[in-house]
Amino acid sequence: MKVISHDPREYIRMLQQILASDKKRIAFLFGAGTSIACRPDAKESKVPGVIEMTKIIVDSISKPEFKIALGKIQTELESDGSKFYIEYILSSIIQKIKVIGTDKLCGLNKNKFETLKALIETKIIELVSVHKNINKFSEKLIHNDFALWIKMAQRNFPIEIFTTNYDYLFEIAFENHELPYFDGFIGSFQPFFFPNAIEDPSYFPKTTKLWKIHGSLGWKKIESTGKFCRDRYDDAKIIIYPSFSKYENSQKLPYQGFIDRLKSFLKDEDGVLITCGYSFGDQHINEAITQGLSMTKSSHTIAFIYDDFDEKSPIYKLANSESNLSIYGSMKAIIHGKLAPWKIINEPDEDELKVLNEYFEVPKDPSGKWLGEGKLKLIDFKVLTEFLSTIRGRI
Repeated sequence: MKVISHDPREYIRMLQQILASDKKRIAFLFGAGTSIACRPDAKESKVPGVIEMTKIIVDSISKPEFKIALGKIQTELESDGSKFYIEYILSSIIQKIKVIGTDKLCGLNKNKFETLKALIETKIIELVSVHKNINKFSEKLIHNDFALWIKMAQRNFPIEIFTTNYDYLFEIAFENHELPYFDGFIGSFQPFFFPNAIEDPSYFPKTTKLWKIHGSLGWKKIESTGKFCRDRYDDAKIIIYPSFSKYENSQKLPYQGFIDRLKSFLKDEDGVLITCGYSFGDQHINEAITQGLSMTKSSHTIAFIYDDFDEKSPIYKLANSESNLSIYGSMKAIIHGKLAPWKIINEPDEDELKVLNEYFEVPKDPSGKWLGEGKLKLIDFKVLTEFLSTIRGRI
């Protein structure tokens, strides 16, 4: 039977019960959308989104031969139906470096392409290093609300956070609220990567976990020993830059340990992974999610998706093949493989409407007539953190 609509009340009540209870293991996967979100009075904490970041970086390249090369790369990408976004730009440059040999492409030789690549990567680091403005936004950071929810919630299992972001916004928020957390590194003088504690979370049984899947500012590799260390006073960084080589790079340490942990979290029973700000554009992460879910009977992933989707979207194919993956969009959802719009079947009373307004926007037509279809607001990280706070208040 064809599903005509999904009633958001049913699924959000279920989510509220899961988050208010201490029975389930809870994890979050946060993508770039959580670093874009900020309060109006804390704009210094905002990391540019892909479109804005691409423009800033391209505009910052001043050398004429590099600007000409970027123009030619843009023409190549757009002729193939690809977008002129930073991930595609870096991917194109990396591909050219691999095949160029002693020749020239787009007017550049191999050394100059490597220089251009380094310029772009340096600019990416600069744009995500918003922690350098911490005195302007520390107390106003949206992530503070999320950290406070974790601190106040009494749970049998620690919260685990997986994030693709390089920035320090979660670390800043956790430390603002004196919330203990473990990020895979141990020590105080020069913290070192300790994969055993990632494979076996019982090393720190009550400590919030922060797993940075694509690396972080301040991570570095000591070449003389091969050890991975953390030094937040050092500009060194070990991160996976946005390009098509992300999948290959994610198969190496230290990233592989975090990907394996994501898969293990879902493989174990009674786990719920909630995603926000992640658009399911990374193959290696998607594989970890689907493989983990395929090995469990009771774990589930609930994904809040900001971008629109339909039956032709890759995410529909992904959710349609895995019944334990639910996609919650702004206007529609894919639940148990069924794509349908959100719709409130009957008009709620005044008390229910107050609760509903915390996560769902139901407009009325010009005459004031009730319209059942509306927008789910939890796709926004700011609204999601506010929603979590209301759950804490009701426990």
